[in-house]
Amino acid sequence: MIEDTGERVIPKMMDPMNPLLLEHIARYQFALPYLHGRVLDLSCGSGYGSHMIAKRRKREVEEVVGIDLDPKTIKYAKGEYYHPKTQFIAANAIDATLVDHVGTFDAIVSFETIEHIAEEQALLNNYYRLLKPGGTLVVSTPFGQGRGQPCGSPFHVHQLTEQEFESLFTNYSTSQFYYQDGVLIEPKREGIRYPLGIAVCTK
Repeated sequence: MIEDTGERVIPKMMDPMNPLLLEHIARYQFALPYLHGRVLDLSCGSGYGSHMIAKRRKREVEEVVGIDLDPKTIKYAKGEYYHPKTQFIAANAIDATLVDHVGTFDAIVSFETIEHIAEEQALLNNYYRLLKPGGTLVVSTPFGQGRGQPCGSPFHVHQLTEQEFESLFTNYSTSQFYYQDGVLIEPKREGIRYPLGIAVCTK
């Protein structure tokens, strides 16, 4: 069994109405229409999202690859969320040679990853490197005081501002931004302060 760190989403160990669980499921639900072909779930955690993609998009998806840094988490995912179209791999999201091992993808989802990684540019480089031309990247992160500023979570390096987050994807041909509050995900409405942002980018 993997350890519940307080940030890790493990549906079988959580109340079905847990707000953290519902918010994470909402992000995967939001991403589903963008996903087809080979799909990468980068920082897949316990694997429930990769499994959701494989089941809900079984006609559109050829393969789902879930990658997480923690071997124990990957072992749990393999046991708990087996699907014939899914494989789980223990690897580092910022490894520059990752593309040599797993290839490129038609779509990438990477939820709640950026805030954990100090080597931000290495992660951004891998997003671009791993995505096929014309492919779609869906990324989320919580907002905070900005790069290099302390934040309330002991698990986060920092939390970007909205402006910092939006500036990360200027090298994509298109980028659209959505905002999440609880299970609600929508285009930005003026006067509302959203705790989390989602970028949908086309290479």
